[in-house]
Amino acid sequence: QVQLVESGGGLVQAGGSLRLSCTASGRTFSSYAMAWFRQAPGKEREFVAAISWSGSSTDYADSVKGRFTISRDNAKNTVYLQMNSLKPEDTAVYYCAGGTTSVVIKATRYYYWGQGTQVTVSS
Repeated sequence: QVQLVESGGGLVQAGGSLRLSCTASGRTFSSYAMAWFRQAPGKEREFVAAISWSGSSTDYADSVKGRFTISRDNAKNTVYLQMNSLKPEDTAVYYCAGGTTSVVIKATRYYYWGQGTQVTVSS
């Protein structure tokens, strides 16, 4: 069993930056690909970024390419999402997900989910 806890959300002005962290319990963290998803009010949950177990492979939604960077530190059981040049449309609850063996964008492929952290970008 893996438990995921996100942190780092908050309120930021457009153009600003935030770094989200997701810390996992359980010794199998380094075996899994990890991802970030987000869900805005009234919208479906959408893929943001994913990273392979080794960190050598990443994938991003088109809407965040060039602005967001996903990374991980397996020694700390933590995955990060560095978000730069934030826009009001990035406002959402951001979820960390894990438990799949490869980098995939479908939420249904991930077994473990965090509780989410709110990111609000003001214009």
